[in-house]
Amino acid sequence: MDSLNDIDFKKHASKQKSIQMKMRLLALAHFKDGHSRTQIAKFLKVSRTSVNKWVQTFLEEGLEGLQEKPRTGRPAFLNVEQREQLSQFIKSRAADSSGGRLTGAYIVQEFDKHYHPDSIYYLLNHMGFSWITSRSKHPHQSQQIQDDFKKIQN
Repeated sequence: MDSLNDIDFKKHASKQKSIQMKMRLLALAHFKDGHSRTQIAKFLKVSRTSVNKWVQTFLEEGLEGLQEKPRTGRPAFLNVEQREQLSQFIKSRAADSSGGRLTGAYIVQEFDKHYHPDSIYYLLNHMGFSWITSRSKHPHQSQQIQDDFKKIQN
C-alpha cells in the first residue's frame, strides 16, 4: 500500500498528461504538506467533496485508485471489427487515384447503421482520421488539358 510520505506527488503530477490526474496528485501534495481539504479545494478551485474523494481513494487504494475509471455510456454503433473494416475501406479509397467523395452510405450499406453527419465526423476523429483532406481528383480529369491551360496562362 502506498504511503503519503513515500511519494513525491508533485514529481508524479509533472509527468502526467491527464489534467484530472494532475489535479488529484496536486491535491495529495497539498494534503501531504498539511493543508486542510477546504484550503486545497480553494487552491485548486475544485469542490471540497472532490478533494475528500481523492484523499479517501488514495488512502484506501493507493495511486492505482486515482487512475481514471472506464465510464459507462451508450455502446458504440459499430463494434471493433466494423470500425476496422471501415478504416480499411477509407484507407483503400484514399489510395485510389480515381478519387471520389466518402459519404455515410458505406456505413448504411455494410452495417445497416444510420449516423448523423456530425456523428460520422466524431467517429472518424476517434478512429484517427480527419475530415479535412486534400482535394480528390475527378475521375475524368485530363492532365494534358491542364498542362495546355497552364501554357495559355503564361
